[in-house]
Amino acid sequence: MHLFYASVVLCVLCACHMTTSTCDELLSSEDAEFCKGKLKVIYPDLVVDKCMIVPQRIREKISKEWGPPQIQLPSADEKKKYTLLMVDPDAPSRQKPSRAYWRHWLLVDIKGEALQRGDISAVELSAYTRPTPPQGTGFHRYQFLIFEQPEGQSLSLSPQENSSRGQNDVISGPLQSFPMFAENMNGSKLVGGS
Repeated sequence: MHLFYASVVLCVLCACHMTTSTCDELLSSEDAEFCKGKLKVIYPDLVVDKCMIVPQRIREKISKEWGPPQIQLPSADEKKKYTLLMVDPDAPSRQKPSRAYWRHWLLVDIKGEALQRGDISAVELSAYTRPTPPQGTGFHRYQFLIFEQPEGQSLSLSPQENSSRGQNDVISGPLQSFPMFAENMNGSKLVGGS
């Protein structure tokens, strides 16, 4: 799959289980480098527009109370459609990410004009699953990626892709983990992330 990285907008939402002692980690330089651009992930008391470690008081709300965040990309082209993918590259733990890029949310056919406003309605291929890292697994990153959909293509998950959110190829990353992206998003442009 060939991706163009012009206008990349990337951030990381980091969280960990409330009872672990490794939550005090600092954001790594690798994670800080991942974050660029204007994508906003908006929860009721938190706006994520850059790489950050989520404050302790907010983690429980994200994991237990709040539903899907509002997603806004002001630079979206109003005439295009987009795909949103939310993943946990650290599943089940950063030390043993055997289910890396576990799919928390997948939306397709997001209209650009709605994405600009942060008022998206889309086809939901994978319902939103709150970030809930297992107890004792330490720090987890949650990545939101926005892709410009190839014009005229309708995206879907195969029965195999739909049956599992977390048996993905750790080596090749979030895109090659899903044959749907490799086959259907060839030439797509990564335009946002958080």
